[in-house]
Amino acid sequence: MVKRIAIATIGTQGDVQPYLALAVALKEHGYSVVLGATAEFEPMAKSYGVEFHSLGSSIQSFLQTSRFDKAMSQNMLLNAPALLRQGQRIVDTAARLAWNMAQGADAIILNMNTSFGVDIAEALRIPAVMVALQPLNSTSEFPLCIYYSPTFGPTFNKLSYTAMTVQQIYYNLPRNKLRRELMGLESRKKGGFFRNTDGTPLTTLYAYSSLVSPRPRDWPKSAIVTGYWQLRDRSDWQPSPAFKQFLAAGEAPVYIGFGSMPFGAERNTQILKEAVKAWGGRAVVAQGWGGINPDDLPETIFAFEKAPHDKLFQYVSAVVHHGGAGTTSAGLQLGKPTFVVPQTVDQPYWGRRVYELGCGPKPVRLRKLTPEILASALEDLSTNASYRSHAQALGEKLQAENGTENAIKVIERVMAHYVPRSETRKRA
Repeated sequence: MVKRIAIATIGTQGDVQPYLALAVALKEHGYSVVLGATAEFEPMAKSYGVEFHSLGSSIQSFLQTSRFDKAMSQNMLLNAPALLRQGQRIVDTAARLAWNMAQGADAIILNMNTSFGVDIAEALRIPAVMVALQPLNSTSEFPLCIYYSPTFGPTFNKLSYTAMTVQQIYYNLPRNKLRRELMGLESRKKGGFFRNTDGTPLTTLYAYSSLVSPRPRDWPKSAIVTGYWQLRDRSDWQPSPAFKQFLAAGEAPVYIGFGSMPFGAERNTQILKEAVKAWGGRAVVAQGWGGINPDDLPETIFAFEKAPHDKLFQYVSAVVHHGGAGTTSAGLQLGKPTFVVPQTVDQPYWGRRVYELGCGPKPVRLRKLTPEILASALEDLSTNASYRSHAQALGEKLQAENGTENAIKVIERVMAHYVPRSETRKRA
């Protein structure tokens, strides 16, 4: 009988795309797969022939709320309570829909935003596998990735991961209600993001390369770095006639994009225009979900609404972006020098890793970015030969990895050795 695997993820495109890559690879291995995500990703999933199950309305609409904008650009403390309440409603809805999606599944794959999948797995007596796109298990080697620092020292590095405990409380509030009402389970007494309810460790797959972020030596054996899960574009995307004409008119441009956070478009666009003018080169920009205003751009800047990175990046000389895990991997895999302008969460970490690997300038937070800083970085990307040589050498190694294949081997091992917890207690 064909095994069925349910995958649950919530977030922006960078939080969904790797899971879709895994779903495609699992299907190619003969599994029945269903991907659960918010509604705006249904067309993308179906374009790859992957069964889709909605986990709620568009996450984009949540990011576009004025409170989210104010929290990110003005005052997080004042706006956080309302955002947390809205976030909990999103989690509650997603959990109820994921419960329906997982019926009949033989395993469930989840991430931190869908940690209710651990409860679903417990209730359905199937294994759960956690996935992370950034290093989250605690370690003494470096602090939690949300902190903009290479190290606080071993003791304080380890302590920085207590922030995850606070976030766990936020996720547990709706989870415990759902455990009782929907799944017939008692409230969680143990566990965390990386543990089952009984305290046993969850197998956690890290969907990035150890060449970019080496595996900490003090991580548990249950934490496995697989390599990136790359979703290869299957569309017939080609440069438009206008883009071809732009490319032919001068040297290869630099790609600039500020990701999926839909705020600050006017400021970002003004910085972009002034920086490119001062630098004197050419750029290709991605509008994202609102990070760039495409109106009234000079002839030296070509604007896209959307284009697959693995194809678009072949036409550029370097990349400037927000530092999302997926965009970072796409640029590095193609050997492109990179300048990261992070905004939040793990983006500062990936920006620092790019810099430490010698593949680009030191990252600068987007809120601190000025036209002068961006112009200087663009000049640096264009003239520093060491960035290119380091990026190209790393790209060749990354292309030899097969992260989804490594992940599937682990998932199959987990499924083969899984014993429901109730049975374990009876045997004890």
